[in-house]
Amino acid sequence: MTERGRTTTRVAAVVAPFVVAWIAGLLHDVLANTDATLVLVLVVVAAAALGDRLAGVLAALASAAAFDFFLTAPVDSFAIVGREDVETAVLLLTIGVAVSEIASWGRRQQVTSGQRADYLDGVARATRLAAEGSPLVADTITRMISEVLDLDACRYDPFAVPGATPDRPVLHRDGSISQNGHAVDVRREGLPGMDVIELAAGHDAGCFLLTASTEVRRPEPEQLLVAVTLAEQLPAARRTSS
Repeated sequence: MTERGRTTTRVAAVVAPFVVAWIAGLLHDVLANTDATLVLVLVVVAAAALGDRLAGVLAALASAAAFDFFLTAPVDSFAIVGREDVETAVLLLTIGVAVSEIASWGRRQQVTSGQRADYLDGVARATRLAAEGSPLVADTITRMISEVLDLDACRYDPFAVPGATPDRPVLHRDGSISQNGHAVDVRREGLPGMDVIELAAGHDAGCFLLTASTEVRRPEPEQLLVAVTLAEQLPAARRTSS
């Protein structure tokens, strides 16, 4: 979603509950407050589903305020006298925020699922190129590693010897990173940015040199493992083409 689209959704998330509550107030004789509350919950669900987490939270806050203003005594005032009305307003706000969090979690899971599918496709493509002995496999794997880890740069050096530069950070086969014998907490510190990160391509196959210096990158463990798996395809390609 574009920034303009997010802004539009957030504005609608604030305005829609007041419109719905105003209409419900006009129909107060035939529409109970509980029914109006359910409609407001639907508005929050729609905002959270079509927008982002902030849109859902704004809709929840606006729904609670609109319910208070149009549907509780005294009407057209943000004061609440009845205990049941207070409980309903609080429940409406709580449900709205909860729905927003659930919708946000669902979107994250969908994105993660899509990324995993892309990773698997990338590994399969690299494996196929390696099996075919394609001369483009080194460049393809280099580009894939850079995309998976969102690097500033990644280059393949067929003459580099793994471990020849002791101070250089190393991405190991298990997905961990160490530097000078100490493990790097990637989730907290991010990828080392003061030097290139060494990723061995396999036995006598050189190294991939990874650069992540312009900003802090915190790839997930599975992303690091995908990068390692991609790098390990190169020796197979070299043996096939030899």
